[in-house]
Amino acid sequence: MNNNSKLRKIFAEYSPTIVFNAAAYKHVPLMEEFPSEALRVNVGGNKIMADLSIEFGVEKFVFISSDKAVNPTNVMGTTKRISEMYIQSLAQSGKYSTQFIITRFGNVLGSNGSVVPLFKKQIEKGGPVTITHKDITRYFMTIPEACQLVLEAGFMGKGGKYLFLIWENQLRFMILQQK
Repeated sequence: MNNNSKLRKIFAEYSPTIVFNAAAYKHVPLMEEFPSEALRVNVGGNKIMADLSIEFGVEKFVFISSDKAVNPTNVMGTTKRISEMYIQSLAQSGKYSTQFIITRFGNVLGSNGSVVPLFKKQIEKGGPVTITHKDITRYFMTIPEACQLVLEAGFMGKGGKYLFLIWENQLRFMILQQK
């Protein structure tokens, strides 16, 4: 039984009303090494979930994307951007009752693939701590904070809009694009 069949069975059995799609390969160096896997999971898996959500009448589909989808410079960011574009096309078509919401955020402390362990190793070795660009600013949140943001996106988000979630000692929402 392939993944599509397994997921179809789950949708049929449980009839979800909201789908939070956070499944993805997000380890940048690994995805650079295995781009076909990044495409298979990050794009193909997302397409399966979005299409099943339409087919089974899911009310809301919340896609967890990445800050790396903004002008992507690596395979992981590109796969997340492609998935965003697919979801946007579904939302903008006006053909479906499912509301599609895209959220983006970056560094989640303690999550798999987080940059923090890399920074820690670099510091333990006496440095330097490498960053992508000298002018970069990184924002961090904890796993519970990230979970709260995703749940709030599902509650507050409206279909066809980007909902950017920012955490700075308090929850702030900015709807930056409407279609």
